[in-house]
Amino acid sequence: MREHGGVSREELKQSAAVTVAVLLAVGLVAAWNVLIPGVDAWENIVAAVIGSLRLTGPVAAAFAAWVALRKRKALRGRSLTTWRALKAPLAIVVVVLGSFGATVLVLAVKTVLTDQAGRLSLAGLGMGMAGLALYSVIGWVAGWVLPHPFTPPVAGLACYGVFSWLADDRGWADKLAPGTGEPYDLFQGLSGAAFFDQTIWLLGLTAALLLGWAALVTRQALVLACALLAVLTAGMGVSRVLTQSKPAAAEEIAYSCQEWPITVCVHPGMRAGLTELGASFTQIASRLAGTPAAFTRVEQRPLDDELKPANGLAPIHVPDLSAGFAEEAAYEYIESLAARCPGTVADGYREIVMAWLRGEPLPGGPLPEHQYAASWFSGLTEHQRREWLRMFYSDFQSCRLAGTHFGGGPAHAQVAPSPVRPTPSSSHVYPVYPDTGGTPAASSVPGASASPPERVPGSSSPVAAVTPAPAVAVAYRSADAKEPEMSPIGWR
Repeated sequence: MREHGGVSREELKQSAAVTVAVLLAVGLVAAWNVLIPGVDAWENIVAAVIGSLRLTGPVAAAFAAWVALRKRKALRGRSLTTWRALKAPLAIVVVVLGSFGATVLVLAVKTVLTDQAGRLSLAGLGMGMAGLALYSVIGWVAGWVLPHPFTPPVAGLACYGVFSWLADDRGWADKLAPGTGEPYDLFQGLSGAAFFDQTIWLLGLTAALLLGWAALVTRQALVLACALLAVLTAGMGVSRVLTQSKPAAAEEIAYSCQEWPITVCVHPGMRAGLTELGASFTQIASRLAGTPAAFTRVEQRPLDDELKPANGLAPIHVPDLSAGFAEEAAYEYIESLAARCPGTVADGYREIVMAWLRGEPLPGGPLPEHQYAASWFSGLTEHQRREWLRMFYSDFQSCRLAGTHFGGGPAHAQVAPSPVRPTPSSSHVYPVYPDTGGTPAASSVPGASASPPERVPGSSSPVAAVTPAPAVAVAYRSADAKEPEMSPIGWR
């Protein structure tokens, strides 16, 4: 059995095969978790394989550290040439890059067989390979410098912690770690220029670490000079990465649309969600018909765009097609119609209208007036609710809803009093009186007939029969009122 620096060739082949299999399995699991659910787009595949580096990178670092410490123990202090020193770490890089390519190939099989949107970003794949190479070289240097049995797991955990912290920093540091940033927005697209700058930084750092280690082992000045050039390259890459401007907006998207019963348009990679979105927003459109918020078209917008309904258009956000995505998009859109109110009372009235628009049971609310308003509003038909919203839409948007908008509130929910005759001070009230047995007031009412007086048994004088007056709804307008208001018994 041939030996390769103290390690058998068969052992190296077996270790490489096991490493490729492990990295492939870990990469597929990690990439599947990063994939945007339900999205058929090449950008989704690239973002997923880059996101899988969070797990495959530390595994590659641990494997490289394990090979490095065994390699150093096998050499036992013997001198190395530059090529012989670089041969083993470069072989490890080739092995881990092979696993990366296998992961991309497996994920691309479904993509090739179906009609996918977008295009494959080669710059993104190159940046992912450069990041995986950096993980491997870090592990190799750690295993060589610290040849202890605990070095491989420590190297893997350290890489995971450091790069996860960089990726989650959300500042300038997250640009240094290989990644696309989260959440990923299909409308933004993948910036090839940004990936290229990151690749320069990652390859420069990888070359600087590897050549610096080789210069330390071989003690050759030329290798050290190459390491310094690699440091300059890494510095140039960092400056380009940190001075990147905000990515320009992606080109105009050719939407995929469903035209009936309302028009619903989404990113072509999310066309599988058209049916659910159409069903949810058709119900909302029917409730808003005839109001200032009426719409006939629903259009998906980038995640960082503010939702501003206008001109018959309902903009929505759809980050993915996971379970309940249509309900979440509908909830966010309805919430955008009117901002939350600062006070408990005003917000309680707003929630009654919001619940109706969402198709949910009307909430009772924390206060008695909210409970009365919900009960009053539930008694209206759908047509009456739409007319109500059309009349009071500005009050709904500006948090000016009150008990007067919902039947006057519980304090006004009283039985109508018995009518009284008008007086000069209340001549603006025009009650309708029941028949009182032929009195002039009764006969003056158009259509009223006077009935003859009845005699009380045992009495010679006719006396009008005492009958209870029916409850009469009184329609009136206050002297200082400017517009009609609604009361529990009708419009006033």
